[in-house]
Amino acid sequence: MSNTLEERDWTLLLHRIKQGRCMPFLGAGAAYKALPLGGDIAREWAEKYEYPMTDTWNLPKVAQFLAVHYDPMFPKETLAESFKQYPAPDFSNPDEPHAILADLELPLYMTTNYDNFMTEALKARSNNPVSNVVQEIARWNKDTKRIPSCFDSGFSPTSTEPVVFHLHGQLDTPKSMVLTEDDYLDFLVRMSSETSVTTKISGSSENAEPRLLPPRIEEAFADSTLLFLGYGLADWDFRVLFRGLVEYLERSSSRSHVSVQLLPVENEMSAEQKENVQHYFDEYYGRLQIRVFWGTCREFVSELKQRWDAFNA
Repeated sequence: MSNTLEERDWTLLLHRIKQGRCMPFLGAGAAYKALPLGGDIAREWAEKYEYPMTDTWNLPKVAQFLAVHYDPMFPKETLAESFKQYPAPDFSNPDEPHAILADLELPLYMTTNYDNFMTEALKARSNNPVSNVVQEIARWNKDTKRIPSCFDSGFSPTSTEPVVFHLHGQLDTPKSMVLTEDDYLDFLVRMSSETSVTTKISGSSENAEPRLLPPRIEEAFADSTLLFLGYGLADWDFRVLFRGLVEYLERSSSRSHVSVQLLPVENEMSAEQKENVQHYFDEYYGRLQIRVFWGTCREFVSELKQRWDAFNA
C-alpha cells in the first residue's frame, strides 16, 4: 500500500491552499530532531526524579507524577526552560516542515507544540517575510482566562498578518501548557463542553467567559481543509485533539481533510500487518472525510513542496 495520497486528494488540497482555506495542525513530528521527543523527555525525568511506575515513556503520566510530588507548575516550568535552550531548525533546509508551511502564506496555523518554530519560520520565510505574526493560546484553564486575546477586538487573520494558535499552550506562558494527565483530561472536558452545547457569544460583555476556541477559529474549522502534520496514532496530543475535534469535523463534513501519520510500532510489524493497520485506519478516518498519508512529516512536506511549486508554475 502506497504512503502517498490519491491524485484527487492532492488536487483538492492544493486548491484549498491557494484559496487560503487550509488550516495546518502541527504535532511533535514537525519539530523532530530539533527538539527531543516526548518519550525521551519522559524517560529522562523518570530516571532523574525516581518515577515509580514502569511506563517511563509516557510523558503525561511522568509529568503528572512530578506535579503531585512537587507542584502542578514544576513539570511545565522544567520543560519550558529545557526547550528554550534548543535553537530553531535551519529553515533553509529544503524539507524543513515549518519553512514549507510558512511559504504557503496561510492566515492561520494551529499547533499542539509548545515551541515558537512556526512563528519564527513565518518571520524568516523565503518569499515574503512576515513582521507581524500573532501568537495566541487556548484559554482552557483558570490561569489563562484573563490573558488578553487579539480576537477580543475582532481581529481576523490574513496571509500578511497570520495567527499561530497554540492549542496546548506555549513555552513563554507555562501556565497555558497542557502536559500532565489531569491537563489533558481537563482540556478535553472543556473542549467537549463547548462543542456539545450551543453557547451564546457576547463579545461586548466584560464578564463573558472566554471560549477555548474563539469564534473566528471555529468559523475557520467549518470553512477549511485541516492538515494534520507530525502526529502519531498513539500520541496523547493527537488522541485528545482528534476526540475534541470530532464535533467540528462532523460540522464540516462537506470538506476533506488530510492527516499525516506514522504507523504505530512500525518496526515490529510485518508487511501484511502494516497493510491491515493502514486499511483499518483509512476506513476509520474516512468516515470524517480524512485522507491519510502514511509517512513522516518531512516526506509529506517534501512532496507537498514539489506539487505546490508545479501547481503555481
